[in-house]
Amino acid sequence: MKAALGQLQLQWEEKEANLKIVEAYLELLAEQGTELFLLPEMSLTGFSMRTERTKESRKETVCRVQKLSEKYRMAIGAGWVKDCGTFCENHYSIVTPEGEILDAVKLHPFRFGGEAECFRGGDYLPVCEYKGFRIGVQICYDLRFPEPFQILSRQADLILVPANWPAARSAHWKCLLKARAIENMVYIAGINCAGEMGELFYSGDSRICAPDGSKLKKELLSLPDRCPKEQVQIYDLQNDIHSYRECFPVKEDRRETLYQRLQEELLDL
Repeated sequence: MKAALGQLQLQWEEKEANLKIVEAYLELLAEQGTELFLLPEMSLTGFSMRTERTKESRKETVCRVQKLSEKYRMAIGAGWVKDCGTFCENHYSIVTPEGEILDAVKLHPFRFGGEAECFRGGDYLPVCEYKGFRIGVQICYDLRFPEPFQILSRQADLILVPANWPAARSAHWKCLLKARAIENMVYIAGINCAGEMGELFYSGDSRICAPDGSKLKKELLSLPDRCPKEQVQIYDLQNDIHSYRECFPVKEDRRETLYQRLQEELLDL
């Protein structure tokens, strides 16, 4: 599968401007036969807590991205904000020319950044199939919580982590992406944004880690007169996850029943 990570500088709360940049990259990627284009968390707005400006009740972003998917004949992953009344939800959808194949919700609102004040966490872990891969999603701050990754890795070969992860904590981002790949023996794709947005700076550091933690080789693509940190990374992915797990069968030694019992005993203390 030819997959591209869109490490973009998002225009703050400007959906139309961001859509234009996304389409400009799609034109270039289509020429190279790209099959999957992945965007960061809250892809068309940046990580804004002004939900009155970002929330959607009719999946408008998904509908717009669907049209682009049809036009350029590739799947696209995009983040958006769902209006749920009192609270919102932080969503990430994957759409193909034929329709939406995955809709995930961020499990852990980022309390430190004020997200928990206006967003509620999701409670399900969907997996979709595309081009020989079973794909799951965890969104940004979810990267700090290992348990859902273990659950997803029972089915998923590739786990996406779309994010708006600030440069101030870039060391954590790089370390945790690698750790999640190694401990779960899956491919981990971290898709971050880049440049200045709002009051923060984002260093990007997007990457795909193989099940042994190594970074995969990539090609780079960029548009003229854009942020120096902005780039689209293109990867040729082969689903060889079973060979990794057969050569080093760590997951066969997991003791899920024991872990559950130990947790229950600690809660009873």
